[in-house]
Amino acid sequence: MPGFLGLILARGGSKRLPRKNILPLAGKPLLAWTVEAAKAAQHLDRVVLCTDDQEIADIGQQYGAEVPFLRPPELAGDTATSLDSVLYTLKTLGEKGEHYDYVVILQPTSPLRIAQDIDGAIEQLLEKQADAVISVCETDHPPEWSNTLPDDLSMAHFYRPGIRNTRSQDLPKSYQLNGAVYIYNCTRLIESGNLDMDDNSYAYLMPKERSVDIDTRIDLEIAQLFFKHFGPGENKES
Repeated sequence: MPGFLGLILARGGSKRLPRKNILPLAGKPLLAWTVEAAKAAQHLDRVVLCTDDQEIADIGQQYGAEVPFLRPPELAGDTATSLDSVLYTLKTLGEKGEHYDYVVILQPTSPLRIAQDIDGAIEQLLEKQADAVISVCETDHPPEWSNTLPDDLSMAHFYRPGIRNTRSQDLPKSYQLNGAVYIYNCTRLIESGNLDMDDNSYAYLMPKERSVDIDTRIDLEIAQLFFKHFGPGENKES
């Protein structure tokens, strides 16, 4: 069985929703839901939290994540990317003699994702012998009904060719990234230096009710409603 590193990325700064990674959600800090799902997953060999923030680190450790180091300030600013933090973590662990075949990137902003989603994505990757598996969900609306607008807001060319009289139910299903699970082959990731998807990358389908991605206050309120209506998903440990 290949080695899988569960990597939770949670920086302290957030412009649109300050301190969002530790805001309360259904009785726990937002981060806690992802840590608990990762800890309950059967196929993760280690669950590491990568953060620049000591309070976030303390909360992550409280719920079972390991925080072997804090990420440096240059990886905590608005211009730093998730890729920067992933590569830094793999490099730092590698310097300590710790190497993994795959990294499973988990964002705290997907609190409704459960352990079975993580394990399901890993099992799909193994079945397909893939380099990457990324979680997706169905879109709320067909992308054919979306378009850009000019400065004068004219709708003259809003409809795409051949779409005007097409019913939405007659359009093919479309999918979007839901931010819940990203799995990458570590060697290929380090060699390429990007999180692109190639011909050996596959989608892992997740239901809408577990695909809320929190970026704004409205997203947080929606997640609260989902928890209230559906209840927290069941994380079954092995």
